[in-house]
Amino acid sequence: MKLRSLDDQLLRDLVREHDTPLYVYHADIIRQRIQDLRGFDVIRYAQKANPNLGLLHWLRGLGLKVDTVSAGEVYRALKAGFTKDEIVFTADLFDHSILDILGRHNLHVNLGSPDMIEQYASIRPRQNVTLRINPGFGHGHDQRVNTGGPESKHGIWHEQLPRVLERAAKTGLSVSGIHMHIGSGSDFKHLSRVRQALSTAALMAADTVTTISAGGGLPIPYYPDEPAFDVIRFVQDWQETKSELENTLNRPLSMEVEPGRYLLAEAGLLLTEVRGTKTSGSIDYILVDAGFDNLVRPAMYGAYHHISIIGKDDQPTAPRVVAGPLCETADMFTQEWGGFVKPRPLPEAQVGDLLCIHDVGAYGASMASNYNARLMAAEVLVEGRSARLVRRRQTFDELIAQEIDLL
Repeated sequence: MKLRSLDDQLLRDLVREHDTPLYVYHADIIRQRIQDLRGFDVIRYAQKANPNLGLLHWLRGLGLKVDTVSAGEVYRALKAGFTKDEIVFTADLFDHSILDILGRHNLHVNLGSPDMIEQYASIRPRQNVTLRINPGFGHGHDQRVNTGGPESKHGIWHEQLPRVLERAAKTGLSVSGIHMHIGSGSDFKHLSRVRQALSTAALMAADTVTTISAGGGLPIPYYPDEPAFDVIRFVQDWQETKSELENTLNRPLSMEVEPGRYLLAEAGLLLTEVRGTKTSGSIDYILVDAGFDNLVRPAMYGAYHHISIIGKDDQPTAPRVVAGPLCETADMFTQEWGGFVKPRPLPEAQVGDLLCIHDVGAYGASMASNYNARLMAAEVLVEGRSARLVRRRQTFDELIAQEIDLL
């Protein structure tokens, strides 16, 4: 059974101070997830999971480095105090904004497409680079998060690697790293294939490679009775791969992992107030003040997030649908892939109750929007009994601050 890691009274106090919808992150859980991965030489936080500036600064203080995928993420990382040696930029193309930043800051890059080689060499010649390889297969909890195989835009196709290595050498770039990431939520069967494919690629770049990256995509148990990911086995398997490569190459390698979801997802709660209940035909609805502008994963992927009501864990349940305030039929937190309603066993709710949506620390606030002209929610980081606001609630003036009125 999913359990809230923060007690009811603290959550009520936070809502009284910061209103709803409200994101709450539990620092102790994040610390534990970081500790789980200490068997890697470098833990590089995948910032896209949650780019909050306060969280970034806090994570850097715990010894993490950072992976960025846009000019804006690089800007955030620099503002959070990460040095150029702690930042990697990963992408499948360079837009003009990132080329401008790379021209001013000598950041390490992880190249996912062949054409990036000459483009990067033209502004930063004679640099070390990492290549992201598409091994020809992928896997994830949904096709839209599958980042390998011919239907994925990500990475350099594995059969093209010899030619790409030649192109890099011609431009004066040295391939110092090999990176592979096949999707979000991969299982051990596919991860075993990744380790084999990465070893093969690393041996092709044997003369210059010093770093291998296992990528990210580590799953978490979203469902109440879902077993936890065997992170001990994951770390041991990759340590074995690293050791085998080091023995073959007769030199030490640095091994990185790139977690995002694994570090933050289980640490996050979205608190939302019940604003109404109603019955339509045979379906009972609980209407809350959070919508897919706050958490889009159920609407986008049919993703499951456990839901509970504060103070009602032991009360009888019945099938109910939780829906938000947006002018969209898809604005439901209890749906399956394709947008089909999927009622959940939930206690009877009343106006004013606080409802918790679990496991939202990753790809919750980071994918939020102002759809329906709704304000961005506040975010709070809790350590022990101390709560720090890491993002205040957006104001209506800020909502329109960048727009130009033609009247």
